Amino acid sequence: MSEKHAYSCSQLSWLVILRVLIGWYFMYEGLAKIMAPNWSSYAYLRDSKGIFAPLFTLLTDYPVVMTMVNAINMYGLTVIGLCLILGCFVKFANIGAIGLLSLYYLSHPPLLDVHYIIRPEGSYMWVDKNLIMLVAIVVLMLFPTSKMIGLDRYIYRKK
Repeated sequence: MSEKHAYSCSQLSWLVILRVLIGWYFMYEGLAKIMAPNWSSYAYLRDSKGIFAPLFTLLTDYPVVMTMVNAINMYGLTVIGLCLILGCFVKFANIGAIGLLSLYYLSHPPLLDVHYIIRPEGSYMWVDKNLIMLVAIVVLMLFPTSKMIGLDRYIYRKK
């Protein structure tokens, strides 16, 4: 797709709204984790049932690794969210969002007859909010808006 995108006003508006709402969700999740005293992804990783469960549970065996995982999770969510809201460095934010959402999905896939200690928000079969949000991020990558409405417009301006 070329750099010039021809979106209608309503297409552009709804794509920007989608980007900002996903950004808000990421930023809020990150800030909630930062503000929570002693928050850790330890229990979440120990409860993993996906194909990579042995790897996720192995991470919990090393306190230094857990400190890094927690920091990446808390600050990654916050920075990704802020970038999506402001429309700055959105390409990198999208890649980070896809990475985190993929890890969340692989850690706790919504499979039949799989029971988690940390209960999911609903009853799912293969599709959950992480997968839906991941697909929404891919849509935003295919229909970028930050160079029209966002700080990327100024960051990537041709001189």
